[in-house]
Amino acid sequence: MLKKQQRTVMLIDMQSFYASVEKAKHPEYNNKPLVVAGDPARRSGIILAACPLAKAKGVKTAETLWQALQKCPELIIVRPHMQDYIDVSMQIMKIIEQYTDLVEPYSIDEMFCEFTGSMHLFADNPIDLAKQIQAKIFNDTEIYARAGIGENKILSKVCCDIIAKKISDGVFQLEKSDLEKYIWDQPVREMWGIGSRMGKHLFKMGIHTIGDLAKTPLSLLRKKWGVNGEVIWRTANGIDSSPVSVNTHSMQKEIGNGMTLPRDYRTADEIEVVILDICSEVCRRARKKGLMGSVVSLSISGADFDHPTGFHKQINVDPTNITLDVYDIVKRLFYANWDRQPVRRVGVSLGDLAKDDIYQLSFFDNKERKKAVDKVMDEIKDRYGDIAILRASSLTDAGQAVDRAAKIGGHYK
Repeated sequence: MLKKQQRTVMLIDMQSFYASVEKAKHPEYNNKPLVVAGDPARRSGIILAACPLAKAKGVKTAETLWQALQKCPELIIVRPHMQDYIDVSMQIMKIIEQYTDLVEPYSIDEMFCEFTGSMHLFADNPIDLAKQIQAKIFNDTEIYARAGIGENKILSKVCCDIIAKKISDGVFQLEKSDLEKYIWDQPVREMWGIGSRMGKHLFKMGIHTIGDLAKTPLSLLRKKWGVNGEVIWRTANGIDSSPVSVNTHSMQKEIGNGMTLPRDYRTADEIEVVILDICSEVCRRARKKGLMGSVVSLSISGADFDHPTGFHKQINVDPTNITLDVYDIVKRLFYANWDRQPVRRVGVSLGDLAKDDIYQLSFFDNKERKKAVDKVMDEIKDRYGDIAILRASSLTDAGQAVDRAAKIGGHYK
């Protein structure tokens, strides 16, 4: 009987991706500490990425600009250019696809790749193959890639996060039998999938290292956290049978959009304008995908992180992707739950998605007329741009549609 071939899976990660793209565009910054950060004028001056030179000065991702400047006054600050990052990410994915057709994006700067069936065409072993790909990516993009290698996705991710990112050549292969040697003595908070809250719970249980978690009885973890308990136990033990699949993210469960406002919005009229802008974008995206949702959700947050205000509510409705229908539903959720405190962030989503080719007609609501209006607006925006046609409210001081049209993911293109 033939022995089953061991899989070769890599998690390929780009070092300080946003900052690296900016340095590739601007060679004059190569020997200077650089960060990519939001717009301080709009109170969104948070570090999104820091180059290794900035990190060596103590600068950390997610801290504020003023904190970073205290540590490194000579810091070069660059506004994010999201379209550039997307373009380079796609370029890197095409490079990897020269070596395998199994490339699964995990984030804009991380990709799972399987080379079980193709490695023999390019190299004698996974380390050599990873170094080939690393060199190709750097030569073509000037971006430095790291690679964690394992027999499954969990091993490759854990290997990349805990080992490959911290060694000089950025490439390491982790065998499951070597978990105890290389991984188990690490703090449990360092493990993929363990957030700060989970880390605190585990610490209270006496689980301080990844090895402690791996050796904890599965029944105890399942009793406390159900399926999530088994997931973290399997991660600690390097157990994973999931495939690397190009279709992993194709089945969308929810379409949503949210935004942090440039200032506190205190009046209902202002907040309604933002809600309509976001509902318009969510419903347009749903229509573009041929989907409608039967769960409408609204999230509202205040600006004071020490004394949080706001809510997250959802309601089941007849399936829809009609902008004004969703807007009316969201307004009802808003007025039923708003505590009259200032609002800083608004989010709207459609869930429980289904195809929009079949829907319920009504004698009392002219859905066809509303759908026709949405269709015309979509066609104009698709042809002439997102702000070619707007509702009048979007042009008031409270409206954010024009500003958002210049951004991707909340950051300027």
